[in-house]
Amino acid sequence: MRVLVCPDKFAGTISAVGVAEAFAEGWRSEKPGDELVLHPLSDGGPGFGEVLATALPDAKRFAVPTTDPLGRPVEGHVLLDGETAYVESAEACGLHLLAEAERDPKHTTTFGLGSLVLAALEAGAREVVIGLGGSATNDGGAGFLAAVGAAPLDAAGYALPYGGAALAGVAALGGEPRLRGATLVAATDVDSPLLGLHGASAVYGPQKGAGREDVFVLDGALTRFAEVLGGLPGAPAGLAGLPGAGAAGGLGAAILAVGGRVESGIGLVRRLTGLDAELEEAGLVVTGEGSFDEQSLRGKVVAGVANAARDLGVPCVVLAGRVDAGRREAASIGVTEAHSLVEHFGSVATALARPADGLRELGRRLARQWSR
Repeated sequence: MRVLVCPDKFAGTISAVGVAEAFAEGWRSEKPGDELVLHPLSDGGPGFGEVLATALPDAKRFAVPTTDPLGRPVEGHVLLDGETAYVESAEACGLHLLAEAERDPKHTTTFGLGSLVLAALEAGAREVVIGLGGSATNDGGAGFLAAVGAAPLDAAGYALPYGGAALAGVAALGGEPRLRGATLVAATDVDSPLLGLHGASAVYGPQKGAGREDVFVLDGALTRFAEVLGGLPGAPAGLAGLPGAGAAGGLGAAILAVGGRVESGIGLVRRLTGLDAELEEAGLVVTGEGSFDEQSLRGKVVAGVANAARDLGVPCVVLAGRVDAGRREAASIGVTEAHSLVEHFGSVATALARPADGLRELGRRLARQWSR
């Protein structure tokens, strides 16, 4: 049997590569004659760079010193393939870079992403694809713009402090972004607008440490910042309401405002990694992510894989740390069945502490169930 194993990471516990390898180890221990094809994926969030580096063996990947959401030194990477560069915003803006007590989107910044983009431009990139996801920020890309020469200013012409809350006092940008004519592409499957009930602050702010009152403060600040962003020469009409503008705490809006565009993260990864060709040869598809829930049904890795498998008539099994999506909803996107590490272990703590062990055990169980 040919089994295509193409998961996303389990955020905070194990990478996409680790998920695929642990599951495959368990399956092979039961059915060593089966062919397992490991094809880890990302929708633009953490692991985006690692997945593409594996898929583009001729590309050059180099380290870049940058800063985390609180301005502390951290190392990021640029993957350069010809004149196209790929960077992962989570390496500079990621929630995983902060301790739980440090998470406060009123003060976190996307400034570090600017260092990665500038390094890509220095290396000769004419197009920079930025994976969005897993961010600790809600500053509308203000920090990123400051890093590339367009710092947000208050009415007196002084640079604003970092963070989303400070944007309530924004009056202008102190220059135009210095991008050397390069095109920016936001790779994300978050289709949220920037503002409102379905916007960056309301939907994702609480996951980043925002309280109820903080959400109102941040949404109001982004409302003001959207007016300033709309004045950039490359900004499209109706910027704040465009799908993807709310991705990564509004970083999508900043990319659109400088003339960039939004692409499906999983669609881009599927194309670059040759996933569709592998799907056509598979007898079973196994995918997964940390939490399989309602958001998973709206265009993340699991939905992209399951939809493609369904269209080819191939069964699709989902592995997850926890499963909160209903069976009917899961079936509607092409999921045949879903398995949870929390259910397997009977404990959230054990599922978080021993994900690889659980995935190996699920691999053994599913091999007995599915292998012909």
